Amino acid sequence: MKVTTQWDVVCKVADLVPDSGVAVWTSSGPVAVFYLPERLPALFAIGHQDPFSGANVLARGITGDIKGEPVVASPLYKQHFSLLSGQCLEDESVRVPVYRVLVDGDQIRVEQRLGSRDELAA
Repeated sequence: MKVTTQWDVVCKVADLVPDSGVAVWTSSGPVAVFYLPERLPALFAIGHQDPFSGANVLARGITGDIKGEPVVASPLYKQHFSLLSGQCLEDESVRVPVYRVLVDGDQIRVEQRLGSRDELAA
């Protein structure tokens, strides 16, 4: 099966809150979209599920900056996740998915890769 992509419309620009995240639903599950207006790019999207607790809470985390890298701190156990790479800064063996995100008129779109799990892992 060939890997393809699609851009899911997940919310409107008006739904975004500066310096925080919103939880959205995509064709592959929950995603956290963050709007950091003081940065370029200003939009980031990562998996919404906290890998340490299994709860869908990352959109509710506190955004910040560690050594110039935009991060979100999980609201449960406070681990920091890079909004650029999804890497957990406290545990290098853990990361969350990262998605491309864009503004299309008044809509926010998140890219979804479609295909088999084996092809997506490659």
